[in-house]
Amino acid sequence: MENHRDVVIIGAGAAGLSAALVLKRARANVLVVEDGTPRNASAAHMHGFVSRDGVNPAEFLEIGRREVVGYGGEFAHACVVDATRSDADDGFVVTLDSGVLVSTRAVLVATGLTDELPDIAGVREMWGSAVHHCPHCHGHEAAGRNLVVIGGQVPAMTLHQTALLRRYSDRVTLCPHDMDIRETERGRLEAFGVRIEDGTVARFRGDQGHLIGIEFVDGTVLECEGAFIAPQPRPNDMVLHALGCATVPDTGWVAVEGPGATSVPGVWACGNVVNPRAQVITAAGEASATAIAITSWLLEKDLEAAAERACASRPEGRS
Repeated sequence: MENHRDVVIIGAGAAGLSAALVLKRARANVLVVEDGTPRNASAAHMHGFVSRDGVNPAEFLEIGRREVVGYGGEFAHACVVDATRSDADDGFVVTLDSGVLVSTRAVLVATGLTDELPDIAGVREMWGSAVHHCPHCHGHEAAGRNLVVIGGQVPAMTLHQTALLRRYSDRVTLCPHDMDIRETERGRLEAFGVRIEDGTVARFRGDQGHLIGIEFVDGTVLECEGAFIAPQPRPNDMVLHALGCATVPDTGWVAVEGPGATSVPGVWACGNVVNPRAQVITAAGEASATAIAITSWLLEKDLEAAAERACASRPEGRS
């Protein structure tokens, strides 16, 4: 594997693959580093991506890889353990867990985020099959079913989920669990046709992704056919912090301007690692714009270098 690239893309989800495709078509020398742990790996279908609605996420990613490879893109199946400024030039050095060092002119981080699920028995086993987080992604398939929303660490999102799911079903129950809910919020939801069931949820009941109910700590069971949770999103932004990228004071998330530019020249980020609300199609679109911006940035560097070389080669006294 060559140890110098124009761009190292870290992450091979919709964002990373979209950026790689655009950059390879622009003749950039690109390496995509992927660790094989996509966020939506447990889901059987993805939705809302025109021309790809309902496709299996793994199939979607495989199509993307083939397209990138078709333009000469290369992949490294590895984890990035460090990224630093290069001592030799104004680029960067990316260290893989295999021990390989890759120098690069630019770094694009598209590592997504991790959903921190509540400590409820069975939630991980049913995550992505019977338990979801996004009504826009999975509400249509849950239409008409007996649904529950479990309160958690993101109250505003939980309340939004609950109200939005009423568009899909007239059997929606909110279980605040350990979330505080004001009386005004409770009244609005009940007026909207939402049932509210207080109590602490102990476990999800069912097997093989088939949900039949939730059990409270007192042993009572609430029957349901699907559940939604608003997990706490945690960006996989280790590399961005290692490179010294500035963060948004209110949230702690890495700040980007325009199409993915961080505060560190040459370091870019797109998709869920900087935008927790991005769906697959959003992440892909952001990445395409970021890749075009990186191409322009690299081109400007090349033009400057060419002008400097031409100036240095002129005989003394000529301009």
